[in-house]
Amino acid sequence: MTSDPDHFNQALHDKVLHCELFTTYQHAFRSATGLPLRFLRMNTEIDPACGDDSNGSAFCKKLNLCKSARKACIDVNQRLNAEAKINGPTSCHCFSGMSTTAVPVNCNGSPIGILRTGQIFHKIPSSSNFAQVSKTLRRQGLTKNDVDALKEAYFQTQVVNPERYQSMVTLLSTFASQLGRHAEKIAIISDHSEPAAVARARKFIDETLADPLPLTLVARQAGLSESHFCRVFKEATGLTLTDYINRRRIEWAKKELLKPEARVSEIAFNIGYQSLSQFNRSFARFTGNSPTNFRREELAKAGSV
Repeated sequence: MTSDPDHFNQALHDKVLHCELFTTYQHAFRSATGLPLRFLRMNTEIDPACGDDSNGSAFCKKLNLCKSARKACIDVNQRLNAEAKINGPTSCHCFSGMSTTAVPVNCNGSPIGILRTGQIFHKIPSSSNFAQVSKTLRRQGLTKNDVDALKEAYFQTQVVNPERYQSMVTLLSTFASQLGRHAEKIAIISDHSEPAAVARARKFIDETLADPLPLTLVARQAGLSESHFCRVFKEATGLTLTDYINRRRIEWAKKELLKPEARVSEIAFNIGYQSLSQFNRSFARFTGNSPTNFRREELAKAGSV
């Protein structure tokens, strides 16, 4: 039985979206910068540049009412999301000249969502700028009256110089790292509504994480048959037993790797892996990095503070 990463990441995104850490930061970011901030699923089908954000561009919101213009906006933002997923924080300009930024939030090396901000100009737009935008809008099917109605909103768009905007993006990138670490904790925290059998299994796993944990043993501790346990555990956690145990062990390994004197091979065996190669494969699968590189990068960050 294998886990469904898409289902798990979608459920995790929803939990992070409503957690206190995100909602508090979102309010602070909006208040301090005047910019919108949304946390979207990686494969969201709605237009990330528009919607219900209180600080969002009035121009974008009105433009969203035009189907052809909305589709063009969706295409631009989907490409932006795809590039950010691969390259990290990424910005782009749409046909109107507005700048928008996407910052991925990763959990154990896998992106679970995108932080979106922007909808700003880097310099005050001119009448000639809007004239070019008008031509594009007319080609997309808007009437002259529609375009005229957008003009006021266009010139009300916030202007932020590139240096200040980049500072905002840097803050957002730092928060994305923090949010990703928080997501990793959420991924392994018990849900109070979970079945008692799953709670017993989690407790047993936490207490014996360094020992072999075959399905037969864990199911017995949960008080269920193996087949019943697999189904109940997957429904409650979104993970197979094997994936859950590996995630817990990798979280433990991350802490141990911050101890410079500890050898990687010793860490691998101490946290329950039977071989160094098995540990390396599991670590890379969940973090996208090797244990050695992870340690080097994290210690370098600590040394630069």
